[in-house]
Amino acid sequence: MRRIKRWALRTLGVLVALPVVLTLLYTVVPPYSSLMLLRTVTGQPVWREWVPLEEISVNLQRSVVVSEDATFCKHGGVDWSAVRGQVGKLFEGKRPRGASTITMQVAKNLFLWNDRDYLRKVLEVPLAMLLDTVLSKRRVLEIYLNVAEWGPGIFGAEAASRTFFGKSAAKLSATQASLLATALPNPIARNPAKPSSGHRRLAGINRSRAQVAGDVLSCISATER
Repeated sequence: MRRIKRWALRTLGVLVALPVVLTLLYTVVPPYSSLMLLRTVTGQPVWREWVPLEEISVNLQRSVVVSEDATFCKHGGVDWSAVRGQVGKLFEGKRPRGASTITMQVAKNLFLWNDRDYLRKVLEVPLAMLLDTVLSKRRVLEIYLNVAEWGPGIFGAEAASRTFFGKSAAKLSATQASLLATALPNPIARNPAKPSSGHRRLAGINRSRAQVAGDVLSCISATER
């Protein structure tokens, strides 16, 4: 029993320390997502070209923030008001949806798995708070835009932009940015280059909101965009 207890404590210590060590490493090293690593290990194609945030169109930065996390610059990794709302729905017997911030999605992409379950959502919270503490907002957004999946084997804004529009992510128009941003919730079914009528409608709404959203990138200086 003592040996089992020691093994369990050591395993727990590694599981707690590993995200901290990796997060510190990710302040300077471009990370791979857990999904990218899984596909690489299983021999599936992965295309990702890491580019710094300043080489990603501000149009896409704004569109993604408006679509995925409009309060990105205001919270500490977790939007607690949104979380409380979804927990309330759960207790009412309704299916909770949303509440994931960009930082929480980065936590999932880097450290967790893609299946939707409550354990993963619970783990996202402390990991997102860790990321927000160690990394700058700029770095969190930069990582997100470089590891998000935009299609089977297509990861990051640069690969997505070149795949769907034949141009670098730096040159995306507002319309193209909105099509990419609204593809993120369902990247396998939504093709930004050949959007369905429903996808076009969502992209139009996103573009309109991005135009009137104010400075949703206020936590990132203009020289860093």
